[in-house]
Amino acid sequence: MENSEYTPLYRRIKHLLTNGLAHREWAPGEPLPSENKLARRFEVSIGTVRKAIDELVDERVVVREQGRGTFVATHNSSRLLFHFFHIVERGGSKEYPKIKTLSFRRGRADMDEAQKLEIAERAPVFRIRNLLSLCGRPTIVDDIVLPRSLVPDLNEKIFIGRDNTIYHLYQSRYGLNVLRTSERLSATCADPDVAKLLGVKKEASLLEINRIALTYHHAPVELRRSVVNTERHDYFSDLGKSPLRRHDPRF
Repeated sequence: MENSEYTPLYRRIKHLLTNGLAHREWAPGEPLPSENKLARRFEVSIGTVRKAIDELVDERVVVREQGRGTFVATHNSSRLLFHFFHIVERGGSKEYPKIKTLSFRRGRADMDEAQKLEIAERAPVFRIRNLLSLCGRPTIVDDIVLPRSLVPDLNEKIFIGRDNTIYHLYQSRYGLNVLRTSERLSATCADPDVAKLLGVKKEASLLEINRIALTYHHAPVELRRSVVNTERHDYFSDLGKSPLRRHDPRF
């Protein structure tokens, strides 16, 4: 936590609440105690608690429901589409991708992966490749690197058999709540394997998205490199309204 001498009181309460969430004192979908109870617990005013919770709501860590209370946010296909998926048909609306897992294997983290995932070099990881289709066309190749220490019993059957999003699997089975992602975009050229999967020419220009998924206290959970055919699609980030279309809940 920041130096308490200079940290506003509500930020200290936010930190304590975040610790409780990180340690699953309140599980996904469960309500937080009332603001009155939290104020008594932390020996602060209700206004201080409310301000701390306001920031958690703004960060989509918790969700307020009118007349019901404040609940720990859960991952589902709608949350993923609006907050974590940014590829949209040019001139059209967002739609859920159709997903196909092409490979699921074990490996070891290289130096760059280890640094970004904050694990030891050569630490065990899972390497997963998915092919995502939009508008009936293969559009995105996703390469995921996931520390095995975070998901020790994960296997291909569990991964492919999930009935909700990948982030929901992390949350529900392993207590890993992805709160935000850090992305870097660049241009790249299609290698032979990607070109074949996306139906483009070798060396065709593609969009590359390198993403780190982060949980509480900015701890990394997953690396993901997405290569996107932008012939018919754009990268579009907007938290406003957008009509939904058909979906694959396993993304």
